[in-house]
Amino acid sequence: MPVEIDNRTDERIDEIALANVVDSVLEGQGAGDAEAAILLVEADAMRALNRQHRRHDEVTDVLAFPIDEDEALPAGMPRLLGDVVICLERCAEQAVEQGHTPGRELVVLTVHGTLHLLGHDHETDGGAMLELQDRITDALDEVAWR
Repeated sequence: MPVEIDNRTDERIDEIALANVVDSVLEGQGAGDAEAAILLVEADAMRALNRQHRRHDEVTDVLAFPIDEDEALPAGMPRLLGDVVICLERCAEQAVEQGHTPGRELVVLTVHGTLHLLGHDHETDGGAMLELQDRITDALDEVAWR
């Protein structure tokens, strides 16, 4: 399952490990032949995206932009799930708030965004997505962040 990582920051992230997080979620959720992208951005870029797409003029931690719905595709054509955008600055702040490393928080946000691409919605599911997120995250190693 191809995962594209686009790091638009000066931070050094283990991109292979980050792609493996997405692969683990997709495989564990039976996504089959699917593709996704992770974009790592600065706070200003995240604020602009959040303002444009959600009408919230603030920096957020993660946004998911699904592309393909769960519809039938021609044989051999991968499902294009969409993009997960993560603000590394907000990720690092939340890691301190949560009492863990930025690499662990990056895993949490990546799993969270990937589950959104798969159609999960924690605002309407009574906590099921967040419980699933915790189970998945607990089974994964953190991503190295230098």
